Amino acid sequence: MRDTLVLNASFEPLSTVTLNRAVVLVLQDKAVVEQAHPELRMRGVEVDIPAPRVIRLCRYVRVPFRRQAPWSRRGVLVRDRHRCVYCGRRATTVDHVVPRAQGGQDTWLNTVAACAEDNHRKADRTPEEAGMALLRMPFEPTPADAMLFALRRDDLDGLPEWLAREAA
Repeated sequence: MRDTLVLNASFEPLSTVTLNRAVVLVLQDKAVVEQAHPELRMRGVEVDIPAPRVIRLCRYVRVPFRRQAPWSRRGVLVRDRHRCVYCGRRATTVDHVVPRAQGGQDTWLNTVAACAEDNHRKADRTPEEAGMALLRMPFEPTPADAMLFALRRDDLDGLPEWLAREAA
């Protein structure tokens, strides 16, 4: 199912919703379509609208301030675009830069996406001890970054330039 980006009335990214939920919000006049999928349309007995890719809420929604995105294994894989930070191949596991055996924690700055082969080869050593260099350093995404990273690559490529630039 395609994800639709939801912007607050102030154009700040809020979340992603399913395509069906986005259409319901538009039909209930709770949101307006900011960008649509060029080739997809949603048709019904009395309705024919373009399938929304980005919608903006009509009323501002106050969101409690979150200073940082919550850490998760899926979040690390999404942040690193499912690419191993050691070799660049497809990543399927999460590796701790400072291993848990040496006191490493589950944090954004201590975890990276890795392929199973490199994760096994590194084992419970640091990258320096294993002689493995990181292609990219881990970073802590903002909550808005984490939400944009959750969009699929083809959906991210079609976002407006001002919004896609934030996710890059």
